[in-house]
Amino acid sequence: MIVNIHEAKANFSKLINRALDGEEIIITKDGSPLITLTPYNHEISKRKGGQFNGIIQIADDFDAALPNNILNSFYN
Repeated sequence: MIVNIHEAKANFSKLINRALDGEEIIITKDGSPLITLTPYNHEISKRKGGQFNGIIQIADDFDAALPNNILNSFYN
């Protein structure tokens, strides 16, 4: 469906519903196409781990308690 910008402003809610139903809506100004009204499709992809495998290393004592001299600097 092709509509001019003035008609689109007057019937925006109806045009949104038509676009959600799968219809292609092209909005024009002075006969020239400006935009296509399409539904927003946000695809959520599953996260994949391992991108840093072999690139970074985490020390075995990563979560060990801090030495007292460093720990004290946070509280003094």
